[in-house]
Amino acid sequence: MNIQHEPLFDTAEVEKLYTEKDGVEVKYVCTSAANGGTAAMDVFYRATPHPEFGNRYFGLYTNYFHQDNPTIMITNADSIESLEFGMIESKGKYYYSQHRHDYKVIDDKMIDGGRAYIRSGTHDVDVFKIQDGEFVRHESSE
Repeated sequence: MNIQHEPLFDTAEVEKLYTEKDGVEVKYVCTSAANGGTAAMDVFYRATPHPEFGNRYFGLYTNYFHQDNPTIMITNADSIESLEFGMIESKGKYYYSQHRHDYKVIDDKMIDGGRAYIRSGTHDVDVFKIQDGEFVRHESSE
């Protein structure tokens, strides 16, 4: 499946850093808000729970609380498996909205709402969830 992502960081570098640091493979999954919010994070997955914190997913984002000194933050992102990703397909590629205000137009289709809601106008939407670090097709609960 050819899902188009717009990561915040160099995901290959993050994968390499945390794979070497933790001694287990870490892989990029998506860039998304983990709730109904407006701030996306890059979400990464490891098959085994972190030995200290117990999570299999973590998110990286930039905290701009002090705009003159932004910092990179890490957070537990295990909740990503409970969320739905509405996606539109165009020319064999799938696109998703990263957060509540990430309105995307691809060709003559649109997708909006991030994990807060799925809005696509009159266009068909494929709904996916994340399971064990992979996108899987899901029947929407709506």
